[in-house]
Amino acid sequence: MDFRPKMIISGGSAYPRDWDYARLRTIADKVGALLMCDMAYFSGLVAAQEVNQPFDFCDVVTTTTHKSLRGPRAGMIFFRKGPKPARKGQPEGAVYDYEDKINFSVFPSLQGGPHNHQIAALGVALKQVDTPLFKAYAKQVKANAKAIGDALMKKGFKMVTDGTENHLVLWDLRPLGLTGNKVEKVCELAHITLNKNSMFGDSSDLAPGGVRIGAPAMTSRGLKEKDFEKIADFLERAVNITLKVQKERGKLLKEFNRGVENNEEIAVLKKDVEKFSMTFDMPGFDVINLKYGKEWGIDQHRCW
Repeated sequence: MDFRPKMIISGGSAYPRDWDYARLRTIADKVGALLMCDMAYFSGLVAAQEVNQPFDFCDVVTTTTHKSLRGPRAGMIFFRKGPKPARKGQPEGAVYDYEDKINFSVFPSLQGGPHNHQIAALGVALKQVDTPLFKAYAKQVKANAKAIGDALMKKGFKMVTDGTENHLVLWDLRPLGLTGNKVEKVCELAHITLNKNSMFGDSSDLAPGGVRIGAPAMTSRGLKEKDFEKIADFLERAVNITLKVQKERGKLLKEFNRGVENNEEIAVLKKDVEKFSMTFDMPGFDVINLKYGKEWGIDQHRCW
Protein backbone atom coordinates (compact mmCIF):
# COMPACT_ATOMS: atom_id res chain seq x y z
CA MET A 1 0.00 0.00 0.00
CA ASP A 2 2.96 2.33 0.62
CA PHE A 3 4.73 1.76 -2.70
CA ARG A 4 1.84 0.58 -4.93
CA PRO A 5 4.00 -1.55 -7.27
CA LYS A 6 3.00 -1.95 -10.91
CA MET A 7 3.75 -5.68 -10.75
CA ILE A 8 4.01 -8.31 -8.02
CA ILE A 9 6.14 -11.34 -8.88
CA SER A 10 5.73 -14.76 -7.27
CA GLY A 11 7.69 -17.95 -7.76
CA GLY A 12 11.25 -18.70 -6.70
CA SER A 13 14.34 -20.79 -7.30
CA ALA A 14 14.96 -21.80 -3.67
CA TYR A 15 11.64 -21.88 -1.82
CA PRO A 16 10.56 -25.26 -0.39
CA ARG A 17 6.87 -24.48 0.11
CA ASP A 18 3.88 -23.92 -2.19
CA TRP A 19 2.41 -20.55 -3.22
CA ASP A 20 -0.94 -19.03 -2.26
CA TYR A 21 -1.84 -17.39 -5.59
CA ALA A 22 -5.38 -16.47 -4.51
CA ARG A 23 -4.00 -14.38 -1.64
CA LEU A 24 -1.44 -12.76 -3.93
CA ARG A 25 -4.21 -11.93 -6.43
CA THR A 26 -6.19 -10.19 -3.70
CA ILE A 27 -3.14 -8.12 -2.74
CA ALA A 28 -2.39 -7.26 -6.38
CA ASP A 29 -5.96 -6.10 -6.98
CA LYS A 30 -5.89 -4.02 -3.82
CA VAL A 31 -2.92 -1.97 -5.05
CA GLY A 32 -3.75 -2.11 -8.78
CA ALA A 33 -0.76 -4.30 -9.69
CA LEU A 34 -0.25 -6.97 -12.33
CA LEU A 35 0.43 -10.42 -10.90
CA MET A 36 3.15 -12.54 -12.47
CA CYS A 37 4.45 -16.00 -11.59
CA ASP A 38 7.80 -17.38 -12.65
CA MET A 39 7.33 -21.13 -12.19
CA ALA A 40 10.59 -22.08 -13.92
CA TYR A 41 11.78 -24.49 -11.26
CA PHE A 42 8.53 -26.22 -10.36
CA SER A 43 6.53 -26.11 -13.62
CA GLY A 44 6.76 -29.90 -13.93
CA LEU A 45 4.95 -30.22 -10.61
CA VAL A 46 2.35 -27.68 -11.79
CA ALA A 47 1.79 -29.70 -14.97
CA ALA A 48 1.35 -32.89 -12.94
CA GLN A 49 -1.02 -31.11 -10.52
CA GLU A 50 1.28 -31.84 -7.59
CA VAL A 51 1.43 -28.18 -6.47
CA ASN A 52 -0.92 -25.21 -6.78
CA GLN A 53 -1.28 -23.80 -10.31
CA PRO A 54 -0.98 -20.05 -11.00
CA PHE A 55 -3.06 -19.72 -14.16
CA ASP A 56 -6.40 -18.86 -12.56
CA PHE A 57 -4.90 -15.92 -10.71
CA CYS A 58 -1.89 -14.51 -12.57
CA ASP A 59 -1.80 -12.14 -15.53
CA VAL A 60 1.49 -13.53 -16.83
CA VAL A 61 3.20 -16.88 -16.14
CA THR A 62 6.73 -17.69 -17.28
CA THR A 63 8.76 -20.88 -17.14
CA THR A 64 11.89 -22.49 -18.41
CA THR A 65 11.38 -25.95 -19.89
CA HIS A 66 14.55 -27.81 -18.89
CA LYS A 67 14.18 -28.15 -15.12
CA SER A 68 11.37 -30.18 -13.50
CA LEU A 69 9.53 -30.12 -16.86
CA ARG A 70 12.41 -32.24 -18.25
CA GLY A 71 12.41 -30.71 -21.72
CA PRO A 72 15.00 -28.87 -23.84
CA ARG A 73 16.66 -25.69 -22.68
CA ALA A 74 14.08 -23.09 -23.62
CA GLY A 75 11.27 -21.02 -22.13
CA MET A 76 7.56 -20.28 -22.40
CA ILE A 77 5.44 -17.22 -21.62
CA PHE A 78 1.72 -17.48 -20.88
CA PHE A 79 -0.48 -14.37 -20.73
CA ARG A 80 -4.13 -13.40 -20.48
CA LYS A 81 -6.20 -12.46 -23.54
CA GLY A 82 -9.74 -11.22 -24.09
CA PRO A 83 -12.03 -9.08 -21.92
CA LYS A 84 -11.04 -8.18 -18.38
CA PRO A 85 -13.41 -9.12 -15.53
CA ALA A 86 -15.50 -6.19 -14.29
CA ARG A 87 -13.76 -4.28 -11.51
CA LYS A 88 -14.38 -1.03 -9.69
CA GLY A 89 -12.84 1.94 -11.49
CA GLN A 90 -12.22 -0.04 -14.69
CA PRO A 91 -13.76 1.17 -17.98
CA GLU A 92 -16.47 -1.03 -19.44
CA GLY A 93 -15.32 -3.39 -22.19
CA ALA A 94 -11.65 -3.28 -21.14
CA VAL A 95 -9.47 -6.02 -22.66
CA TYR A 96 -6.04 -7.38 -21.84
CA ASP A 97 -3.32 -5.86 -24.01
CA TYR A 98 -0.33 -8.08 -23.18
CA GLU A 99 0.04 -10.01 -26.44
CA ASP A 100 1.64 -7.41 -28.69
CA LYS A 101 3.85 -6.04 -25.91
CA ILE A 102 5.19 -9.47 -24.95
CA ASN A 103 5.62 -10.69 -28.53
CA PHE A 104 7.52 -7.54 -29.51
CA SER A 105 9.69 -7.70 -26.39
CA VAL A 106 10.69 -11.27 -27.26
CA PHE A 107 11.20 -10.72 -30.99
CA PRO A 108 12.99 -8.76 -32.27
CA SER A 109 13.99 -7.10 -28.99
CA LEU A 110 15.51 -10.10 -27.20
CA GLN A 111 15.45 -13.09 -29.51
CA GLY A 112 16.74 -13.74 -32.99
CA GLY A 113 15.64 -16.57 -35.26
CA PRO A 114 13.65 -19.40 -33.70
CA HIS A 115 15.51 -22.61 -32.86
CA ASN A 116 13.34 -25.17 -34.59
CA HIS A 117 15.09 -28.15 -32.97
CA GLN A 118 14.18 -26.74 -29.56
CA ILE A 119 10.57 -26.22 -30.61
CA ALA A 120 10.38 -29.84 -31.82
CA ALA A 121 12.01 -31.11 -28.63
CA LEU A 122 9.60 -29.06 -26.53
CA GLY A 123 6.66 -30.59 -28.36
CA VAL A 124 7.99 -34.06 -27.53
CA ALA A 125 8.62 -33.09 -23.89
CA LEU A 126 5.13 -31.63 -23.41
CA LYS A 127 3.61 -34.75 -24.97
CA GLN A 128 5.51 -36.82 -22.41
CA VAL A 129 4.34 -34.52 -19.60
CA ASP A 130 0.73 -35.32 -20.51
CA THR A 131 1.11 -38.99 -19.55
CA PRO A 132 0.47 -41.03 -16.38
CA LEU A 133 4.20 -41.89 -16.34
CA PHE A 134 5.20 -38.24 -15.91
CA LYS A 135 2.58 -37.70 -13.23
CA ALA A 136 4.04 -40.66 -11.33
CA TYR A 137 7.49 -39.12 -11.78
CA ALA A 138 6.38 -35.76 -10.36
CA LYS A 139 4.78 -37.47 -7.37
CA GLN A 140 8.02 -39.38 -6.75
CA VAL A 141 10.05 -36.15 -6.99
CA LYS A 142 8.03 -34.71 -4.10
CA ALA A 143 8.32 -37.91 -2.09
CA ASN A 144 12.09 -38.02 -2.61
CA ALA A 145 12.56 -34.37 -1.65
CA LYS A 146 10.59 -34.99 1.53
CA ALA A 147 12.60 -38.13 2.25
CA ILE A 148 15.98 -36.42 2.05
CA GLY A 149 14.75 -33.44 4.07
CA ASP A 150 13.32 -35.68 6.78
CA ALA A 151 16.48 -37.81 6.85
CA LEU A 152 18.72 -34.76 7.31
CA MET A 153 16.48 -33.34 10.02
CA LYS A 154 16.57 -36.68 11.88
CA LYS A 155 20.35 -36.27 11.92
CA GLY A 156 19.87 -32.93 13.69
CA PHE A 157 20.37 -30.60 10.73
CA LYS A 158 18.27 -27.50 10.06
CA MET A 159 16.09 -27.37 6.94
CA VAL A 160 14.52 -24.01 6.03
CA THR A 161 10.75 -24.14 6.79
CA ASP A 162 11.38 -27.51 8.50
CA GLY A 163 10.54 -29.47 5.37
CA THR A 164 9.29 -29.15 1.82
CA GLU A 165 6.14 -29.28 -0.31
CA ASN A 166 7.88 -29.38 -3.67
CA HIS A 167 11.02 -30.69 -5.36
CA LEU A 168 13.76 -29.20 -3.19
CA VAL A 169 15.07 -28.66 0.30
CA LEU A 170 17.08 -25.71 1.57
CA TRP A 171 19.71 -26.67 4.15
CA ASP A 172 20.68 -23.97 6.65
CA LEU A 173 24.33 -24.60 7.57
CA ARG A 174 24.76 -21.58 9.84
CA PRO A 175 24.04 -23.54 13.07
CA LEU A 176 27.11 -25.65 12.19
CA GLY A 177 29.31 -22.60 11.63
CA LEU A 178 29.70 -23.48 7.94
CA THR A 179 29.06 -21.66 4.68
CA GLY A 180 27.44 -23.09 1.59
CA ASN A 181 30.44 -22.51 -0.66
CA LYS A 182 32.64 -24.77 1.51
CA VAL A 183 30.12 -27.61 1.62
CA GLU A 184 29.49 -27.21 -2.12
CA LYS A 185 33.25 -27.52 -2.74
CA VAL A 186 33.59 -30.74 -0.74
CA CYS A 187 30.48 -32.23 -2.39
CA GLU A 188 31.76 -31.27 -5.85
CA LEU A 189 35.04 -33.07 -5.21
CA ALA A 190 33.04 -36.13 -4.10
CA HIS A 191 30.88 -35.99 -7.27
CA ILE A 192 27.75 -34.79 -5.46
CA THR A 193 26.04 -31.94 -7.28
CA LEU A 194 24.26 -29.30 -5.22
CA ASN A 195 24.72 -25.55 -4.98
CA LYS A 196 25.48 -22.92 -2.37
CA ASN A 197 22.48 -20.74 -1.57
CA SER A 198 21.83 -17.63 0.45
CA MET A 199 19.67 -17.94 3.55
CA PHE A 200 17.23 -15.37 4.87
CA GLY A 201 19.28 -12.94 6.95
CA ASP A 202 22.62 -13.51 5.21
CA SER A 203 24.74 -10.39 5.00
CA SER A 204 26.66 -11.42 1.87
CA ASP A 205 26.21 -13.69 -1.14
CA LEU A 206 29.97 -14.34 -1.09
CA ALA A 207 29.54 -16.51 2.00
CA PRO A 208 26.00 -17.92 1.71
CA GLY A 209 24.58 -19.71 4.73
CA GLY A 210 23.32 -22.87 3.11
CA VAL A 211 22.92 -25.21 0.15
CA ARG A 212 20.00 -26.15 -2.09
CA ILE A 213 19.29 -29.82 -2.87
CA GLY A 214 16.93 -30.83 -5.67
CA ALA A 215 15.28 -34.20 -6.31
CA PRO A 216 14.28 -34.19 -10.04
CA ALA A 217 17.57 -35.34 -11.63
CA MET A 218 18.16 -38.38 -9.43
CA THR A 219 14.47 -39.26 -9.53
CA SER A 220 14.85 -39.47 -13.32
CA ARG A 221 17.47 -42.17 -12.71
CA GLY A 222 14.95 -44.24 -10.76
CA LEU A 223 15.85 -43.44 -7.16
CA LYS A 224 13.19 -43.83 -4.48
CA GLU A 225 12.85 -42.63 -0.87
CA LYS A 226 15.32 -45.14 0.62
CA ASP A 227 17.91 -44.14 -1.96
CA PHE A 228 17.56 -40.49 -1.04
CA GLU A 229 18.04 -41.42 2.61
CA LYS A 230 21.35 -42.96 1.50
CA ILE A 231 22.23 -39.68 -0.20
CA ALA A 232 21.55 -37.96 3.13
CA ASP A 233 24.21 -40.24 4.67
CA PHE A 234 26.69 -39.11 2.01
CA LEU A 235 25.83 -35.47 2.70
CA GLU A 236 26.36 -35.96 6.43
CA ARG A 237 29.83 -37.35 5.70
CA ALA A 238 30.56 -34.38 3.42
CA VAL A 239 29.56 -31.92 6.16
CA ASN A 240 31.70 -33.71 8.74
CA ILE A 241 34.68 -33.54 6.38
CA THR A 242 34.01 -29.83 5.87
CA LEU A 243 33.92 -29.25 9.62
CA LYS A 244 37.19 -31.14 10.08
CA VAL A 245 39.04 -29.26 7.35
CA GLN A 246 37.74 -25.91 8.63
CA LYS A 247 38.89 -26.78 12.15
CA GLU A 248 42.36 -27.65 10.86
CA ARG A 249 42.74 -24.80 8.36
CA GLY A 250 40.55 -22.03 9.77
CA LYS A 251 37.60 -20.20 8.19
CA LEU A 252 39.51 -18.37 5.44
CA LEU A 253 38.24 -19.83 2.13
CA LYS A 254 41.67 -19.74 0.50
CA GLU A 255 43.15 -21.91 3.25
CA PHE A 256 40.10 -24.18 3.27
CA ASN A 257 40.49 -24.88 -0.46
CA ARG A 258 44.08 -25.92 0.14
CA GLY A 259 42.90 -28.27 2.86
CA VAL A 260 40.55 -30.18 0.55
CA GLU A 261 43.21 -30.79 -2.11
CA ASN A 262 44.17 -34.49 -2.22
CA ASN A 263 42.06 -35.10 0.89
CA GLU A 264 41.89 -38.85 1.61
CA GLU A 265 38.46 -38.73 3.26
CA ILE A 266 36.99 -36.94 0.25
CA ALA A 267 38.57 -39.54 -2.05
CA VAL A 268 36.91 -42.36 -0.06
CA LEU A 269 33.55 -40.53 -0.12
CA LYS A 270 33.88 -39.98 -3.87
CA LYS A 271 34.53 -43.69 -4.42
CA ASP A 272 31.46 -44.64 -2.34
CA VAL A 273 29.28 -42.10 -4.17
CA GLU A 274 30.38 -43.41 -7.56
CA LYS A 275 29.78 -47.03 -6.54
CA PHE A 276 26.27 -46.13 -5.37
CA SER A 277 25.38 -43.98 -8.38
CA MET A 278 26.61 -46.53 -10.92
CA THR A 279 23.79 -48.86 -9.87
CA PHE A 280 21.31 -46.42 -11.45
CA ASP A 281 21.23 -45.98 -15.24
CA MET A 282 21.39 -42.57 -16.86
CA PRO A 283 18.13 -41.86 -18.75
CA GLY A 284 18.47 -41.87 -22.52
CA PHE A 285 21.54 -44.11 -22.71
CA ASP A 286 21.57 -47.44 -24.49
CA VAL A 287 23.25 -49.32 -21.66
CA ILE A 288 23.49 -52.61 -23.58
CA ASN A 289 25.50 -51.01 -26.38
CA LEU A 290 27.66 -49.10 -23.93
CA LYS A 291 28.56 -52.31 -22.11
CA TYR A 292 28.83 -54.69 -25.07
CA GLY A 293 29.58 -52.42 -28.02
CA LYS A 294 33.01 -53.85 -28.74
CA GLU A 295 31.81 -57.44 -28.93
CA TRP A 296 29.11 -56.38 -31.38
CA GLY A 297 31.46 -54.23 -33.45
CA ILE A 298 29.88 -50.95 -32.33
CA ASP A 299 31.93 -47.79 -31.88
CA GLN A 300 31.29 -46.92 -28.23
CA HIS A 301 32.34 -43.31 -28.77
CA ARG A 302 29.42 -42.94 -31.16
CA CYS A 303 27.12 -44.47 -28.56
CA TRP A 304 28.10 -41.69 -26.20
